[in-house]
Amino acid sequence: MDRPLPADPMLQIAGAFRRFSEEFTLGPLDLAIEPQEIICLVGHSGCGKSSLLRLIAGLDRAERGSIRLDGVELAGPNTFVEPEERQIGFVFQDYALFPHLSVEENILFGLGRLPRPEAQKRVADMLALTGLSALGKRYPHMLSGGEQQRVALARALAPKPAVLLMDEPFSNLDRDLRDRIRQDTIDLLRKTGTTAVIVTHDPEEALSSGDRVVLMKSGLIVQAGTGRELHDRPVDRYAAEFFCSFNKVPATYRSGHLETALGRFPCRLDLADGSSAVAFIRPQAISPSRDRTAIAGSILRRSFRGEIEQIELAVPGNDGALIMRTTQPTEGDHISVVIDPSRVLAFAA
Repeated sequence: MDRPLPADPMLQIAGAFRRFSEEFTLGPLDLAIEPQEIICLVGHSGCGKSSLLRLIAGLDRAERGSIRLDGVELAGPNTFVEPEERQIGFVFQDYALFPHLSVEENILFGLGRLPRPEAQKRVADMLALTGLSALGKRYPHMLSGGEQQRVALARALAPKPAVLLMDEPFSNLDRDLRDRIRQDTIDLLRKTGTTAVIVTHDPEEALSSGDRVVLMKSGLIVQAGTGRELHDRPVDRYAAEFFCSFNKVPATYRSGHLETALGRFPCRLDLADGSSAVAFIRPQAISPSRDRTAIAGSILRRSFRGEIEQIELAVPGNDGALIMRTTQPTEGDHISVVIDPSRVLAFAA
C-alpha cells in the first residue's frame, strides 16, 4: 500500500514479555501498528503468534513491558484494563459462535450497552455489510463454513472496535473458498477503516493479505515489513526459507562475489576473503537458455504443475539436484539453463 502512514500508532507494544514455561518465552517484543493498517503475524506453529494476540486482547497478562491503544495504556507496570473494556474485537479460529443463538442474536450479543433500537440497527447494518441479510434468523449449524466466518466477523465488528484481532480465521475453509473469503474480509476491513492483526501460518496468505508482515520465531520478531520486502530481502536464512524454497549451493566469498559450481554471483555480505558461504537460488531464478555460456544439465525428473513445470537437474560439480520452475515448454533429457544473479541471496555458511 502506498498511502503515507500517520505518525501516531493505533497500537503500540513496547518491551512486552511473558514466560509461559522453561521452554518458551514470548518477547521482549516491540511493534507499532498504525490506524487502518492490516498486519499479518506469521510463523510456524508454537512461535508465539496467538500468544501475542492474547496479550493484546487482555486474555493474558505480560510480566513486563506495555501495550497502548490510541495513546491509552492498556497494560503496563501499574495498569491492566480488562478485555471487555479494551475496545478490541477478536475472531477466534473456530469462530466461537453461540449455537443456541441465531445469526442476528450472535451479532447482537456484544451490543448490550447500546439502546435496543440502536443495537438492532447496528445488527441490520452489519448483516448488509457482510452479505448476510437473508440469513439473520438461521442458526450456526445451518450455515456453511464461509457463512459462519462472516457471522464471526460481523459480530466482532459490530461494537466498532479500535483494533480487530483474527486468529487463523481462514484455516478451516477449503482452499478455493479460503481465497475468496480472505479477499472479501480484507475488502471489508478496508471499507470500514478497521485496524487489524491477522494471525496465519500460511506464507502465501501472509504475503498477500496485509500492509505489513511480521514474521515470528521462538517468541521473537525476526523481521517486519511489506510482503515484498520479506520475500525479496529476508534478513536471515529462516526468513528466506519461510517464504520460498531454495537451492542451497555451497560457495566461497571472494572480492564481493560468491564463487560456486554454478557460477559467480554478486554478494553484499561483509566476509573475509576465502570465507565459506551459501548461495540461495530460487527455482524461479533458473530458466532455459540457448546461450553458449549457459549451464548444461541432465534432467532427472519432471513434475507438471499446470502453469509451471518443475524440473530436477543434475549439473556437473553441484551436489544434489538443482530444482527449477519454468513456464517454458521443455523437451528431451538435457537442458541448458541460466541463473538470474539479481535473484540469488547470500548467507554466511
